[in-house]
Amino acid sequence: MNNDTNKAISSLKVETIVSAVSGEPVAITEVLHHYQKYIIRLSLRNNYEVGSTSSVYIDEFLRRNLETKLIEKILTFDVSR
Repeated sequence: MNNDTNKAISSLKVETIVSAVSGEPVAITEVLHHYQKYIIRLSLRNNYEVGSTSSVYIDEFLRRNLETKLIEKILTFDVSR
């Protein structure tokens, strides 16, 4: 079998999550980096102009909004459950 198709999905370490919940900036950055590709994919928008081809761009306002929401949820996450 091809090893590329069997790669394990990386996950965040529990220690990183606990540190992020306590407000550690480095851990929060690590969580944001972990979800960066997903956030960018959610932020993609199509640009249609009359008489021209369409293009895809990253909506930076939406991307930053998603990152902010993620940080808010990290800081209120209950790790005791």
